[in-house]
Amino acid sequence: MTDKFLSEDFVKRLLAVVSADRGGRGVSKLSEPLEWQNAAAKFSVLKNIAVVSGFYVMDANAPETDGPSGAVVLARAYLKAGRRSEVWTDAPCIEVMRSAARALSYPEEFVNIAPRSLKDTNIDGLIFTERVGRAADGRYYNFKREDMSGVSAPLDGFCYEAKRFGIPTLGIGDGGNETGMGKLSDKLKYLLPDYAACISEVPTDYVFAVDVSNWGAYAFSAMLSHLWGKWVGIDTAEEMAVLKAITENGAVDGITKLSCCTVDGFEIDIQNAIISELHDIYEKQCRVLR
Repeated sequence: MTDKFLSEDFVKRLLAVVSADRGGRGVSKLSEPLEWQNAAAKFSVLKNIAVVSGFYVMDANAPETDGPSGAVVLARAYLKAGRRSEVWTDAPCIEVMRSAARALSYPEEFVNIAPRSLKDTNIDGLIFTERVGRAADGRYYNFKREDMSGVSAPLDGFCYEAKRFGIPTLGIGDGGNETGMGKLSDKLKYLLPDYAACISEVPTDYVFAVDVSNWGAYAFSAMLSHLWGKWVGIDTAEEMAVLKAITENGAVDGITKLSCCTVDGFEIDIQNAIISELHDIYEKQCRVLR
């Protein structure tokens, strides 16, 4: 276990930034501070994790801008803490994910198409962020209720394999159709009745419901930073750099379908404001404990 306590007040201040229902979907209202505290306690002691991401936008025939930077920031956090990590995705998203790694100075050789099975890996933790999860009918759907099974490898199956191997899992999502949201499926179906048939039924041990999946990854990196005693998250200058890199490699905004430096319709000034707020909360918490 860690030698620092992740206080409820600290977690609530972070969630007020990333789970404020800015997008109006209502999903982030399901975010629970205790869930984040428990996940932080579990994942802060792990030594070798894999982060799974990559969400394909069918209308644009390209991966979306939400996911890559959050995945790489979390994976990079573990390297900065002297641990090991990998980023896994599928073929349609691999080049965008590698461009995010280059922009964030994360070793590109650690970003790969996911293996067939966990049995040949030595990971001790698995994080899914903005990665589609199968619905009750076994198919994958976007928020327009379109079947995207043909462009989405079944990487959510790792959740069930991880359970057999005793590997903890964490899911981060903002729409209800992501891997991990199965843990909240009943609440999500009540919240989004018209979308109920498309809700992910794949649970993770821990799940974060947020406004934008990248923001959830950034907030979790702030929590890990607190527990590890140093900042391992993202900085504002890096946000524009990574968005430029992935859009130059074809990524598009999942809402607007445009290849521009926005995420889920939010402009760069909003992204930077989120990052600055998370860092300020972390710094204030550090001063309190000095």
